[in-house]
Amino acid sequence: MRFILGIIIGCVLTIGGAYVADRFSAAAAQPVMVNWDVVAKNFDSVTTRAREGWKKIVG
Repeated sequence: MRFILGIIIGCVLTIGGAYVADRFSAAAAQPVMVNWDVVAKNFDSVTTRAREGWKKIVG
């Protein structure tokens, strides 16, 4: 259980660190590391697929 929790926390810290780095670089007018619009679109796509799959399972 600790291992899975560690993986989850590591992912959150990695994504959070990239977000914070992008916010500070945007303030300094440097190019951003991550295109957050693309990330949001991909995340929406994944959640939509997950909801459709859940609806198929539940009925």
